[in-house]
Amino acid sequence: MPDRSPFLLDPSVVFLNHGSFGAVPEPVFAAYQRLQFDMERQPVEWLQRRTDTLMADARAGLAAYVGCAADDLVYFPNPTTAINMVAKSLALEPGDEILSTDHEYGAMDRTWKVICNSTGARYVQMHVPMPVTSVADVVERIWAGVTDRTRVFFISHVTSGSALTFPVAELVARAKAAGLITIVDGAHVPGHLPLDLTALGADIYTGACHKWMCGPKGSSFLYARPSAQHWLQPLVVSWGWEAAAPSASRFVDHHQWQGTRDLAPFLATLVAIDWMAANDWPVVQQRCHERTVEALARVQEVTGLPALYPDDPTFGWFAQMAVAPLPDVDVVVLKQRLYEEFRVELPVHRFAGQVVARISIAMYNTDSDIDALSHALETLLPQLACHPVLPQ
Repeated sequence: MPDRSPFLLDPSVVFLNHGSFGAVPEPVFAAYQRLQFDMERQPVEWLQRRTDTLMADARAGLAAYVGCAADDLVYFPNPTTAINMVAKSLALEPGDEILSTDHEYGAMDRTWKVICNSTGARYVQMHVPMPVTSVADVVERIWAGVTDRTRVFFISHVTSGSALTFPVAELVARAKAAGLITIVDGAHVPGHLPLDLTALGADIYTGACHKWMCGPKGSSFLYARPSAQHWLQPLVVSWGWEAAAPSASRFVDHHQWQGTRDLAPFLATLVAIDWMAANDWPVVQQRCHERTVEALARVQEVTGLPALYPDDPTFGWFAQMAVAPLPDVDVVVLKQRLYEEFRVELPVHRFAGQVVARISIAMYNTDSDIDALSHALETLLPQLACHPVLPQ
């Protein structure tokens, strides 16, 4: 059954946007605040004498959860920062190509464009139309972009704009066989889908702990295979660059310490992992997926528009987050009125020219939340079709 009681969310808001920033349950938030308090009681003790041990434990716990060695993972405040470090470390030359898709996160598109402007490389985004048809079709559409100048393969595991789960295992395997550097943006995956980084085999993988894992804001990670770690240059050069007492991992030394910052989000991630386990997270995930299917069906009843995901029992194209197509309306006005008039927090945007609503279903979402969304759309869509401006 849905349970909103552990969460700190405003009870007056129908919160259907867990995918953007997540929501922290009270036990995790309380642990996070205790950690901050402990640090402030003796900052020097924490930051000079205990950091290495505390962060080693935090890395080990998260590494066990995502399926990798502790020394192959470092914490970052968010995936955008992590991938910026990776992108700036690549030794790209004029004419080199980064192969990707037209489903990628906007911040990443901007990152690669800046990198290409400075190096002369090309950012190649293959079109993947929706609704998708099959894993084989998606793989071939993307792979058709490979040329003799392709050096890097970059893809989202679960996309932000279309909420589509890409078949990354198949794509990474093919890219590795072709000798490409493989970089996966898995911001939406930890706590959302099963993840085994060692089995996946990507060179680089980044994920957020503050989204579906329900960790504090400011906790994410970067994983790098041992064979990829030597070319990664720290985004911030600090004491670990020439560590007085080097650890067993130069990768950790170079990237873990980035100057004075709050370590509490990273350390509290262990509490979030324990909290998920105590709440039988696989069962929660399955129930949330079923409610997501229900939410899509309810929106389709209102709009009459066809679904963007195939009913494929062999591959899950979405889990707890999905987009529903909407009629052609002003997305800014619809999003604003959903919130101001119905207290529904929901992303509405255009993807590939289609207006879509991105629905996230988390542990706390109830049938009444779906009812509220359906009612709001029934009311607003006819109004906006006739009057696509805010009332004066």
